[in-house]
Amino acid sequence: MLERSELIQNRYNKVDALRQKGINPYINRFDPTHSSQSILDNADALITSEQKVVIAGRVLTIRSFGKAAFFHVMDGSGKIQAFIKSGMLPDEDFALFKEILDSGDIVGIEGIVFRTKTGEITVLAQRLFLLTKSVRPLPEKWHGLRDTDKRYRQRYVDLIVNEDVHKTFETRSRIISSCRRYLDERGYMEVETPMMQPIYGGALARPFVTHHNTLDMDLFLRIAPELYLKRLLVGGFEKVYEINRNFRNEGISIRHNPEFTMLELYTAYWDYKNTAELLEEMIRTIAQDVLGDTKFIYQGDEIDLAPANGWKRLTMLEAIKAETGHDLHWDEPANAIRLKIGHLIEAPEGKVKDLSAADLIIELFEQKVEPALIQPTFIMEFPKSKSPLAKTKPDDPLVAERFELFMGKLEIANAYSELNDPAEQLLRFQEQARRRAAGDSEAMCIDEDYVRALEHGMPPASGLGVGMDRVAMLFTDSYSVRDVILFPTLRPETGQPSSDEAEDE
Repeated sequence: MLERSELIQNRYNKVDALRQKGINPYINRFDPTHSSQSILDNADALITSEQKVVIAGRVLTIRSFGKAAFFHVMDGSGKIQAFIKSGMLPDEDFALFKEILDSGDIVGIEGIVFRTKTGEITVLAQRLFLLTKSVRPLPEKWHGLRDTDKRYRQRYVDLIVNEDVHKTFETRSRIISSCRRYLDERGYMEVETPMMQPIYGGALARPFVTHHNTLDMDLFLRIAPELYLKRLLVGGFEKVYEINRNFRNEGISIRHNPEFTMLELYTAYWDYKNTAELLEEMIRTIAQDVLGDTKFIYQGDEIDLAPANGWKRLTMLEAIKAETGHDLHWDEPANAIRLKIGHLIEAPEGKVKDLSAADLIIELFEQKVEPALIQPTFIMEFPKSKSPLAKTKPDDPLVAERFELFMGKLEIANAYSELNDPAEQLLRFQEQARRRAAGDSEAMCIDEDYVRALEHGMPPASGLGVGMDRVAMLFTDSYSVRDVILFPTLRPETGQPSSDEAEDE
């Protein structure tokens, strides 16, 4: 239930007083002529010409001196100082300021630009208009508040008072725009595929389930658009991409949100090595567009996107050997691998005993190698058993032509050469179905229509999925994925832990 403190009630009383005078405290329209940034950029000309400007924005802290006051007005481009003084604007406008105006209110100001004695560009108010009355005050000392849960839950306040947060989401928007521009310029076509699917697939994950009343059928929020995008390759589109939301019914942590933004693209006649080259160039181009540089700091480490010899490429087994000293092979029996590395894996003892050889190796990689991957690194050649939609490496039947990209200790992207043999794909789906029946809740379902599509013939192709939230984390030096998602998923408000770590699962 919304609380109404004495301070909030006093502001509601001001709203009532305005209405009793026939003044609308929530006007329908206002037409500013300038933004705060445009005034700052053109201050000299505006001061010289004494041109009138009209601005609109939110009132921040007011410094009142009786018959005069300074305050800042914040709009979408930034903020600018305003000065109001009795006698320099209509009496009713000054009375509005003295009797009604509070920090947080949204106002319009008409006036001229000048410089104060300290040199600050300021708008001298000749008219003042109340556009929206704020009845809930901004929290005091918000900048020093460490309650991250409150910041995420009340993002609208976080954006008002924290310029860095505002800049983070402006940067995120530019990242997405740059990505689109890069792909559009290279002949990729942006498409939209279903978010509600009768059969979910394209990843190993648990779905959210909903029900369509008219059709009386369950539908799944997509965990990935992959199988629909590859149907488009069958249909003759050779370069397609989609930037949109995926949904996975999994844990919440500093790196995971149940709904997240993914770029997924497919290129006919390519393999995973071609896609790695595209990804390297694309991330470097986005960084140059957005950051103006290919070097940046993430969580204290400098990351270089343009090293002299390109991004490092290691197989998963090579990376494990380099970091742990263990020389492992995919065809080794699980018991032999367990004896070598079981003590290095943090997991319940029963779980370690149940893991397959591939599972053991992947657990070791995730726990011991991933945290050391700071510079951009392609980890190549994953086990075929964990890559049900990827082509097998011709010279190694246990390995899939697949890579994942890591940097800043984060997994950023996943790609592979796409399996296009319908008979082999059906066998892979059937194996996934057996795992599902055995209790693996993340195993895929059999999608017979996708197999039917492959029977019509899909050209050789490679696909790529990029976690755009993770890219935004990197380029904004954000510790938690919730710092780059405007409205992240949170637990119910009552009894809610207040820190990232308390929600980590």
